[in-house]
Amino acid sequence: MQEQPKLKDLLEFPCQFTYKVMGYAKPELPDLVLEVIQRHAPGNYSPSIKPSGKGTYNAISVTITATSIEQVETLYKELSDIEIVRVVL
Repeated sequence: MQEQPKLKDLLEFPCQFTYKVMGYAKPELPDLVLEVIQRHAPGNYSPSIKPSGKGTYNAISVTITATSIEQVETLYKELSDIEIVRVVL
């Protein structure tokens, strides 16, 4: 059985990497997401925000220029740790 390629083997750094963060539709969600991203990948971002069908959740997409797999993994973990975030894709 062939092993699935790992994320780090599929990416060449630096590269564009998009995070999609699903969380409760609270006004502070985009700010909390950007605060974490700015800490690890400072830049000028314009996140796209899409509400869910019922408006309970928002999906926030932000594309960064990733410089290492460690940066990508740290951001996944820290974005997931935001209290009102449910899923990070």
